[in-house]
Amino acid sequence: MTDGNALPGTAGYAAEAEALVARYESIAFSDIHAAILPLLPAPPGHVLDIGAGTGRDAAGFAALGYRVTAVEPTAALRRRAAALHPSPRIHWLDDGLPDLPALAGGPETFDVVMLTAVWMHLDLAERRHAMPRLAALMRVGGVLALSLRHGPVPAGRRMFDVSASETIDLAREHGLRCLLCRTDDDAHLGRPGVTWDRVAFVREDGPGASRT
Repeated sequence: MTDGNALPGTAGYAAEAEALVARYESIAFSDIHAAILPLLPAPPGHVLDIGAGTGRDAAGFAALGYRVTAVEPTAALRRRAAALHPSPRIHWLDDGLPDLPALAGGPETFDVVMLTAVWMHLDLAERRHAMPRLAALMRVGGVLALSLRHGPVPAGRRMFDVSASETIDLAREHGLRCLLCRTDDDAHLGRPGVTWDRVAFVREDGPGASRT
């Protein structure tokens, strides 16, 4: 998936790559994920960071001792992130939602799946298609954590107002139980009218679930 065949949800990101690096890297990994980190399986483990952006989170997880597969479909961001955060613990992958074709059919499952400011870029049909893909990539007992932005949509972006309740209901259909649901203001960047839902799920053991 290259910028020449960009996914709809990535609209606007390539043109802003340099500005986004400065903005996202100004926020500490431990601060933005303070509510999520205590819920995650302890390292070592394998993290799938979907929409890895500038690599801030991938680097944060690598520093904690996790192995990270960092998925980023926007080539300008992926190249910049790999240069900014070189680590033998991070594997960079050109892939994206809703299909994640580069990961399809592979044997790997993950202890942690992260979607930071990603899910609201998908429309309803894409979200319904993507959720079972995410569940299938999780190990039993693995955690999926995502954040949902609400408020004004930046110019040139494709974004939908996705509720936490819809996300929780959809995840439940695929064997994921909600661990956390909280709403925060945009404390780190202070953008007027912007709030965030932070939601986390655990994959339950059950019919059809397999351990790898």
